[in-house]
Amino acid sequence: MSNEVRGSWIVAGLAAAGLVAAGSAWAEGPLQVPAGVVAPPLSVTKAKYFESHPAAWTDFVARLPRQETQGDAAPNDTSAHRAWEAVAAAPERGLCNPLLLTDGTVMVHRCSSPRWFKLTPDIAGNYADGTWTKLASLPVIGGVQYAPQYNASAVLPDGRVIIEGGEYNGGSAVWTNLGAIYDPVANKWTPVTAPSGSQWSRIGDAQSVVLANGSFMLGSCCGNPDVDAILNPSTLTWTSTGAPNAGANYQDEQGYTLLPDNNVLTVDVWTNYATQGNATNAEQYSPLTGVWTSAGNTPVSLPDPYACGTFEMGPVALRGDGTAVAFGANTGCVQGATSDPTAIYNIAAGTWIAGPFVPSTCGSGSTTQCDLADAPAAVEPDGNVLFAASSGFGNSPTHFFEFSPTNTITQVADPAAHSANSGAYYYNFLVLPNGQILSTDFSKTAEVYTPSRRPGTKWAPVVEHVSATLVRGTTYSVRGKRLNGVSQGAYYGDDAQDATNYPIVKVVNTASGHVAYGRTVNFVSMSVDPKTQHNSAQFSLPAGVETGASSFYVVANGIASAPVSVTVQ
Repeated sequence: MSNEVRGSWIVAGLAAAGLVAAGSAWAEGPLQVPAGVVAPPLSVTKAKYFESHPAAWTDFVARLPRQETQGDAAPNDTSAHRAWEAVAAAPERGLCNPLLLTDGTVMVHRCSSPRWFKLTPDIAGNYADGTWTKLASLPVIGGVQYAPQYNASAVLPDGRVIIEGGEYNGGSAVWTNLGAIYDPVANKWTPVTAPSGSQWSRIGDAQSVVLANGSFMLGSCCGNPDVDAILNPSTLTWTSTGAPNAGANYQDEQGYTLLPDNNVLTVDVWTNYATQGNATNAEQYSPLTGVWTSAGNTPVSLPDPYACGTFEMGPVALRGDGTAVAFGANTGCVQGATSDPTAIYNIAAGTWIAGPFVPSTCGSGSTTQCDLADAPAAVEPDGNVLFAASSGFGNSPTHFFEFSPTNTITQVADPAAHSANSGAYYYNFLVLPNGQILSTDFSKTAEVYTPSRRPGTKWAPVVEHVSATLVRGTTYSVRGKRLNGVSQGAYYGDDAQDATNYPIVKVVNTASGHVAYGRTVNFVSMSVDPKTQHNSAQFSLPAGVETGASSFYVVANGIASAPVSVTVQ
């Protein structure tokens, strides 16, 4: 596609999305995704163009990878994939958006459906050998079955799970504003009404974050000017707050990253769009003032160049050293384009430096530029950042890399199951309590990645007080430092949020070595500040936990505290 043609559909898409010379209605012509293709996450601009240019849509989806229809059984381990281990096959294909419940189990969505499943680790705390059970299905809301794909999601301080919006609903691209909240104790979903106002008529592939004070902040994918709101979890009502205000006053495709100073970082995608400039602006939100201000300028533009027309952005991952790594989304459409860039933000200094380029080892010959236009990243317990990348927009194969604390990038083994036939946008990551990274790819075979290095102890939670005797089924408090860890764990941007910055209680029986997880609730703080963070939470042990002498741990983002001796009665 020439840059002239790209430019024409960018302008058409901007108009359809209401970003330039408004006047065109938002038509409801849902895009039809061919069988065997995972529906791609799209900016509103690009999707609206495709809706009115069906031939361009047909050409686009023809170039997307086709999912394997076979091979959902656990693959055999080989030396090339020894870092990855397949999880027992789930009941259905389409796994996405894994979320860690506060009792150590994992709930996983069967995307574009109302169905959810739970993965429970085995008695040794091993998720690969865990078991799957079916959870309650999402509700019908106003006569419409809520069945999203690419939506906002979070685990709240009271242990409930909220999901909001969805670029697709039931497989149709409609940017829904439906939402629901899940109670894991009652195994029940309850509808959540969208914030009021015309700007919230669509939430879609929204960004969200749980603030340090425990409030859930949500952005609308499609509001122009953009809007944000904060949820009251008790009443399920919303209060408006400030939204990013630089450039185009629009935030589709941007993500939110919680910082150690309790502010929230976003890298703007739409600055200078009217002059076909490429954005370098970053902003930060203060929960104290409810206002966004400048967070400086990245040394290189990170969103996909204007001429490419995807308006995508890579994830921004906070590291324990007080820096955030922002990954670019340069799909390489511009002739002579450099490799996909990264940038590193020093939070305390408020300054940016250029990071390394993503290696150009993608494509059929392993020589094509790799990029993170819609792709996951996760901070491993050892400080490396695991990320996935593929060429162009979501072309197969997908390769995997680690971004080190010394700012170098090393390619690592790919998952054994489906990476050869998957785009990077297929993948979601989740940091597990045992230190592994769970990866889903829209198949029924999730895999877990084991980092090669041991976790760093300087970022471990510190238990300052817990009862020496724990009675099963009784509620207790645990107090300490760094109970939330020093990052949110996993990152994607908009489309999915899989944060795990909250304490998980683990008890290991001294005699048997068996592992049990308690259920934690009522976190006083969700802060990721490693220096001054003091936190507490309530927890209870399940009725079936083994009694006797045990070791008690608090785990945050896969890093366990030092053991505390307790007796379970």
